[in-house]
Order: sequence, then structure tokens, then C-alpha cells
Amino acid sequence: MYHYVQDRDKTNYPGLKGLWLDEFRGQLDYIKRHYTVVTADDLIAAIKDKAKLPENAALLTFDDGYADHYRNVFPVLLDLNLTGLFFPPGKTTLESRVLDVNKIHFVLATANDKGSVYSDLTTMIEVERERYGLEDLSAYQQLYHTPGRFDGPDVAFIKSMLQKGLPADCRTQFIDDLFQKYVTSDEAEFSSDIYMSLEQLQEMRKKGMYIGSHGYDHFWLSHLSSEQQKIEIEESLRFLERVGTPTTDWIMCYPYGDYNDSLLHTLRDNKCIVGLTTHTDVANIDQHDPLLLPRLDTNDLPKDGTAPQNQWTKGDKAQPPSLFN
Repeated sequence: MYHYVQDRDKTNYPGLKGLWLDEFRGQLDYIKRHYTVVTADDLIAAIKDKAKLPENAALLTFDDGYADHYRNVFPVLLDLNLTGLFFPPGKTTLESRVLDVNKIHFVLATANDKGSVYSDLTTMIEVERERYGLEDLSAYQQLYHTPGRFDGPDVAFIKSMLQKGLPADCRTQFIDDLFQKYVTSDEAEFSSDIYMSLEQLQEMRKKGMYIGSHGYDHFWLSHLSSEQQKIEIEESLRFLERVGTPTTDWIMCYPYGDYNDSLLHTLRDNKCIVGLTTHTDVANIDQHDPLLLPRLDTNDLPKDGTAPQNQWTKGDKAQPPSLFN
């Protein structure tokens, strides 16, 4: 599972949490040594027709539709004759909007002091408590001010509160205020710089990459009603049609790794065959529900092609499941 893949010599956001391009190349060298990279069609055939996957099969998946995937990842995959699966939300491509989750990422990447963002957010909560009917700050801190898998407590608190902890209208206002303060007030221009265009996605698909669904609005899907979930999936499928992806036996990648039984029912009704979660594990299509396949994060494998096998490659399960924030 990949998100940001940046060229360290060209990025304007060195503080963005992600993978450097040279590290990505090194990790692909490691993967090629120990795994056989397969395509979306290989996986679908194995699930649908019970075709055999090669030993130690690996799937390369890229979430969120970043322009870095086109600029940095796509040429490397073509050069190495590898295939990747890319999952852009429709909204970022078609509406020149920046997702709230990315606004949070870039606020944190741009701020010289993460503590200042934490201070700004806690002040907003205190000041707007009555207006939005918020809980006492200490109640939120008790729930969310704890370290995450890759984040300290302050950053984990910021992400959790702005992604799901606060009411939706309040969340949006706080995120926009922080984004304008720390990043930019020109959302449309910023969006065109960080996300892939429809034409770029179509080009990638024509050259062998798979473009799948990451929802339309990148919502926490379990937080929606069943009817809202249906609308979200239908909109995302209309987007896939514009890209050129078949909408029978298609692949879903859950935003935030979030799903529930209602969503799974909707996906089955809409002929989805594979669902990718953010649970940390090696997927086994003979054991896991095809709509609930776990993935390893890029941080779970070495970024050096000459590195010895780590516990995941050896088959150990030493790390606990976690959601990507």
C-alpha cells in the first residue's frame, strides 16, 4: 500500500509523510527479489475462476490519485515492466477539490511546528464549543490523544479529530481555516498540482495500469447511511466508466480502510469482486473474504533491494493490525 511517493530533489513539501522516489526504487528491487508482482486481472482470475497465483504473489496498490503517481511511479513501473493498481477518488479528478484528509496532510507537512497546529485546533474547539455543541476538550483528548502506528499523540489527535471526531460541519470549517492559514487559499490551483487528471488516468489505464474505486468523495463509508453508501458507490462507478475501467468484477479500495456490512452488501450488488482494506497482514485469497483483503504498508518492507528478508517476507506476523490515518 502506497500513498505519497516524492522526488526529494523536486518536491515543495519535504515534510510530507511518505516515500522518497529512491526508496521506492529500492523497495521495488526488494519486492522483485522475493515476490512475483501480479496484475489486477491475475487477482480477479484467481478469485473468480480459481486460477493459480504464482508463489509469493504481490500486488502494488497506490491510494488517493496523487499526481506523484503519474510523475514518479508510473514511469518506474513502465521501465521495470510492472503493473500497479491506482485508486483515485472521483471528486479530486473531476471537481478540482482538495480532500479534507489531504488538507490535513499538507497542513502538517507545511507547519514548522506540529505543536502550533495542535494548539490552534484545541483553541478552535474551546472557542466554538457552544456553537457546534462540542464535548469538553478533555473528553476528546482522552479518546484521541494517543500515539498511532506512525504518529505521535499530538498528530494522532489532529488527524482523528479532523477526520472523524468532530461533527461534519465543524470539521470542514476547522480544516479549511487551518489549510488557508498554513498552506494556501487557492484550492483549485493546489488541487491541479497534487492530483492526477482524467487524461493522465486514461493514459495509465491504456498502458496497462489498473484504475479502481476509492469512492467518489473519500468519505468514511461506515459513517454513511445505506442509501448514502449506494449513491457514493454509484458515483464512483460512473467515474470509473469515464476512465475506461470495466464496472463488472471491479476492485474497491476503502478510504481510510473503513467499511461495514451495509457497504459490503452494496458492493456485492454492484458486482465488486475485490475489496482492499488497511488491515496489516499478508492476504490469502483462500482464507480471507475477497472483499476484505489486508495489505502491508510500504513501511512494512525494506527499502533496499539488498536487505535481508524481514519478518513479513519470512511469513512471521509480529506486527498488530492497524488502520492507516
